[in-house]
Amino acid sequence: MSKKHPVIAITGSSGAGTSTVKNAFNHIFRNIGAEPVIIEGDSFHRYDRDEMKRVMEKKERIGNKYFSHFGPEANLFNELEKTFKDYGEKGHCRRRYYLHSDEEANPFGQKAGEFTPWENVGKGSDLLFYEGLHGGVVDGDIDVAKYVDLLIGVVPVVNLEWIQKIHRDKEHRGYSAEATVDTIHRRMWEYINYITPQFSRTHINFQRVPTVDTSNPFIARDIPTLDESFVVVRFRDHDYCDFVYLQDMVHDSFLSRPNTLVVPGGKMGFVMELILREQIEKMLNR
Repeated sequence: MSKKHPVIAITGSSGAGTSTVKNAFNHIFRNIGAEPVIIEGDSFHRYDRDEMKRVMEKKERIGNKYFSHFGPEANLFNELEKTFKDYGEKGHCRRRYYLHSDEEANPFGQKAGEFTPWENVGKGSDLLFYEGLHGGVVDGDIDVAKYVDLLIGVVPVVNLEWIQKIHRDKEHRGYSAEATVDTIHRRMWEYINYITPQFSRTHINFQRVPTVDTSNPFIARDIPTLDESFVVVRFRDHDYCDFVYLQDMVHDSFLSRPNTLVVPGGKMGFVMELILREQIEKMLNR
């Protein structure tokens, strides 16, 4: 961890809604004039899109039906750890991009599903900001979480997470619901062993809990809205929260446990900015 070159990471599985938190952070960075180095979790996948398909087919032929982007075989955990460590120590690191679409790939003269070359970035920046699957992952001797100064978890209840993923994959990637369910099933072992343990290492978790029936996520016709939800905000310790101030600022909020604040879903972005802006300003002032 570093006072001079802080590292902030948002971690959450595919379809969890980490983009909502990312937008809150971008708003904060603009308002306080912070210059972040932005690191995308997908850039630490081990294989590009075509390679991943070939490796997955090979794994299935030898009986491994649980190979996925959630686990160590398909990712460069050592490179991610080194990136956080290097930035914390030196204020600069290496970065590349994973190009999800033709729109992202065209400016680089590459194809969707490829990686851009590694480049050195960060000199003159204020902090490193990561968003992806593995911001707090631990695997054997590799401990990514150790180098993160502020680790944020985004964790909808699992049925809501699956509903969001099914709808996102259908609307934006053209996948059938059946194909997405197959992906969820294939990822489950690594989800349990590499994704969920991270949320015990986070400094703050934001968990959205719907107040409508999501008991069968695989037939849900729509995603519950924020106004149909509560957000459970869990703090590792009281250094990250002034509960009296937050309850004064957010009507209808309440404490469910000494370290847990519950707020209306529609206030999620507002509460994130209240909490996170204070933490970022403290880090930069140090």
